[in-house]
Amino acid sequence: MRRDVTRHDARQAPGIVAEAHQLVAAARQAFPREPRPRALLADCARRLDQPLRVALAGSLKAGKSTLLNSLVGQDIAPTDATECTRVVTWYRNGSTPSVTAYSPDGATANVVVRRGSGTHGLTFDLERLNWNAPGPRPVDHLEVEWPAAALANTTIIDTPGTSSLSREVSMRTARLLTPGDADGDRAGTGVSVPGADAIVYLLRRLDDADIRFLEQVGAGAQGISGPLGVIGVVSRADEIGAGRIDALHSARDVAMRFAGELERTGLCQAVIPVAGLLAFAAATLRQQEFTAFEALAQVPVDELSAALLSADRFARPDIALPVPPELRAQLAERFGLFGIRMAVTLIRLGVRDSATLAAELTSRSGVDELRSVLDVQFGQRADQLKAHSALTALARVLTVYPGTQADQLLPRVRTLLADVHGFAELRLLGRLRTDELALPAADLAELHRLIGGSGVATHLRLGLPSGTDAAGQRAQALAAVRKWRARARHPLADQFTTTACLTAARSAEGTLSLLPE
Repeated sequence: MRRDVTRHDARQAPGIVAEAHQLVAAARQAFPREPRPRALLADCARRLDQPLRVALAGSLKAGKSTLLNSLVGQDIAPTDATECTRVVTWYRNGSTPSVTAYSPDGATANVVVRRGSGTHGLTFDLERLNWNAPGPRPVDHLEVEWPAAALANTTIIDTPGTSSLSREVSMRTARLLTPGDADGDRAGTGVSVPGADAIVYLLRRLDDADIRFLEQVGAGAQGISGPLGVIGVVSRADEIGAGRIDALHSARDVAMRFAGELERTGLCQAVIPVAGLLAFAAATLRQQEFTAFEALAQVPVDELSAALLSADRFARPDIALPVPPELRAQLAERFGLFGIRMAVTLIRLGVRDSATLAAELTSRSGVDELRSVLDVQFGQRADQLKAHSALTALARVLTVYPGTQADQLLPRVRTLLADVHGFAELRLLGRLRTDELALPAADLAELHRLIGGSGVATHLRLGLPSGTDAAGQRAQALAAVRKWRARARHPLADQFTTTACLTAARSAEGTLSLLPE
């Protein structure tokens, strides 16, 4: 996830970040001898200066680790169902690869990383840990440091499945991402405030458990919510169409249905279909695999289609194909049937080298679209999201530990959480497809742009070419302010439409303030 800092981001966000820093520092002075609130407030301060924290969440076997590998473009997350997939794992940028286990009491142990043979990826060995303190200990979480450009500005948190058969395993994700209760905070029994700034929630189907979890993220105690940014991903999208060549079209229809249901309640800002397995395989495409696809492209269509009825059939030694059975099994495991069909089709259509094939497969996997949405919704608003997390955590601490001078800070914290315009934009982005907003399609598209749905640069908000001069941008911004303020005053507009129009007008005014006279 790249960070594309624009003038709008640079001018608007540091104000809220600086004020959040000041409020956290003032609160820490009120707890000189209480270690628990001081530790929580220290974390508030640290997260304002650290990279954005994005958590991958979803039900068991949703494909979180595979998606992580595809976003990073490297094989750094174990995807098999071992003990390491049952604990929260933080992936940070580092100069050299390392994996560290942390116990609940803060003890650490280096984790041995094993790389499997063939198509089997990494495994973190948690069976034999040498803790830096005496006695055996349970593993609370893992921290992975890895040299990867995608982690330079974003820390990715891989979480256990929310529907695990083990309640304790599922609760590890809930404690990280949803606001806790006051009794739990007092007892120090778990994570008291959400540990992530934004969430990518993976869906294979939309059931009651998914809805309940997302509702818990958005509705905490005393009105203190969880992470503000939530993006949905229809994961393993190629499986929706049973691996057919048109599988992602079917997945996109499903994603639109999910989006309508989720965005109607404001639980999710967008829903994107992604074939994570294909995305990762494309990012790590080998020349031997490309050569195999070239050979398969020479097989008559009907003959190859019959061989691709199932992965087991495709790898059978008695099926006569110009690729060895062992390599066919590897292709099926790495690319899936959808990926094999797509790769062969692209070669038949004229792709002639592995680099071009990798780029085409990546594009068709949906991961490029997801990266673009993550950049617009999360990367370009990283400071706002971090400030929201820090202020939410601060409000939680002040609520749970009352009776100090820091109580005087709580009204200001709550005002910031309610009134900061960047937060209002993010909330509105999650509701633009609802039936409640009765605006023509063209106006909805303009409103989406104005509030930063296509990026926060001034020309993107105004729908103008990047080379448009300041005078042209000012004229467009002034027209937008007048239009959306007039829309907000329409006598037939309901409350939600009025609020949305006023938000668009304020966004246009903010853009106007950044342009030179």
